[in-house]
Parts: sequence; structure tokens; C-alpha cells
Amino acid sequence: MKFGPEIRHGLLKKLNRKIYEPNDLKKTMQPLISIITATYNSGKVLENYLLSIKNQTYKNIELIVVDGASTDNTIEIVKKYHDVVNKWISEKDSGVYEAWNRGLALAQGEWIAFVGSDDEVYPDAFSSYVQFLNKAESENFNYISSRVKIVDGKGKFIRLLGWPWVWETSRKVCNIAHPGSLHHKSLFKQFGNYNTSFKICGDYEWLLRVGENLKAGFMDQITVKMALGGLSDTLGVVKESYRAISETGSATKQEALKLYYLQTIKFAAKKVLRKLNINIILKKD
Repeated sequence: MKFGPEIRHGLLKKLNRKIYEPNDLKKTMQPLISIITATYNSGKVLENYLLSIKNQTYKNIELIVVDGASTDNTIEIVKKYHDVVNKWISEKDSGVYEAWNRGLALAQGEWIAFVGSDDEVYPDAFSSYVQFLNKAESENFNYISSRVKIVDGKGKFIRLLGWPWVWETSRKVCNIAHPGSLHHKSLFKQFGNYNTSFKICGDYEWLLRVGENLKAGFMDQITVKMALGGLSDTLGVVKESYRAISETGSATKQEALKLYYLQTIKFAAKKVLRKLNINIILKKD
């Protein structure tokens, strides 16, 4: 088991050794935002992601990298960018949601974001979030979402994802872009962490768990460039969405099955159209 320097903080303090913490954050009137990123053998993509965090115009952020015991050069890159990564840990996990839960235990921010190691965050993303929150202070939002630009492995644009979270619609289909979201820390205290039995749609299951208690704001701006691929681009996402809707959501079994078959057809159609180099944007994606 390997830990970053902040995890050894307590041990060093007991030994009366001077503690140096990279990128020590100064307290300001602006909220601290914790960014949690899970990695596993992410060496080919991680550096580009870390540079996008380094280039943020909003500086009151902490980046937490939770690695699943990578066997490539992921940790070497994490150490190289010690001025960007505030906390890191490396040990085996059961998947992204266990990694995120470990990150939550380390997070100090008032607001929390979950971004993938192969994503790219646009420079003004977090400054725009803070401006949005300041303008909408009276709304008392506890969740903010935005739009993300989905690209293929070569960086070619596929489509935009991200629509306002409206319970009547969102309880049936996940139409928000999770990497382009901010969560207030109080939500995790009230509704718990991610269900690690999910491998793809645990973030959607969590949102359904919060349900109508989610006071969601929508920022109509592209904040992240997200690479399409992995488990999220398989039929498994439809199956897990069905499980989340039927187990945690308010849908009846009949309604959930209807949605499952509809989403399966839409998923298959998108695959065929993509092979024909045709991309479509559906509002209820």
C-alpha cells in the first residue's frame, strides 16, 4: 500500500518532523473545490489532464488522485506534478466508485467534482462555476451541472452532453454530464457515498437516491472535453441504468422495463449511425 505525503501527515506529526505540503491552499472568501480523479494505468492520458487542472484560472482548488495500484508510469506522473496534485493514494480498489469514496474521505472542499483522468477541463470551468454560484446565491443550490463535449479517441467531436436536472425527466434517464458537475459536500453527509456494487452508473444511482432533495442549477456552458470509451460506451450502461431506476428510482417495474427497451434501441441506433459517421444529439440522451 502506497500513500501520498498528506496521508502520512499524522505519522510525521507524531514524529515531530516538519511537514511540507505541495500547493498549500490559502483560505479566501471563495469556496474550496475538491476535484477527485480515479486512475488506473492512466499514463498515456494523465499528463494532459493534469495540465488542464494546472491551467485553471480559479486557484482555490485541491486535486485528489486515487490510484488503483497502477503498474505503468501513472504514479511517476503524479509525483512529477506535485505542484498540481494536492493529495494522492495508490492501492487496489474494486472500481471507480470505491476510488471516489476514498477520495471523499480526503476531500476538504465545500464543493466536490469528479473528473476522469482522460478528460480535459477547460481553463475557465471552475471560475465559471463560482461566478454562477455567486450570482445564484439566493437559489441555495446544492448541485450544479453543465455541458461536456464528447470526443472519440482521436479528439474528433461526437456530440454535446448535459441538460438541466429536472426530476420528472431525470428519474427516468440520466441526461446530465457527471464530469461537468459540482456537488455540495453536505449531500454526501446526508445521503451517503457511492454504491460500489455499481460499476458504471453508480453516479446516477446516487443522484436518484438524493431524488427531489437535489436543488439543481444548470450552467449552460461547456466545461469539460470527455473522451468516449470504456464501460460507459457499452450496453452495460443501459443495464445498470435500468437497475438504478428500478431499485433506487421511483419508476414502477413496468415503467423501468419500457425505459430499458427504449434505451437499448437508442444505444444500438447510435452505434450504427456512428459507424456511418453520423452523429445525432438527443435532448433526453
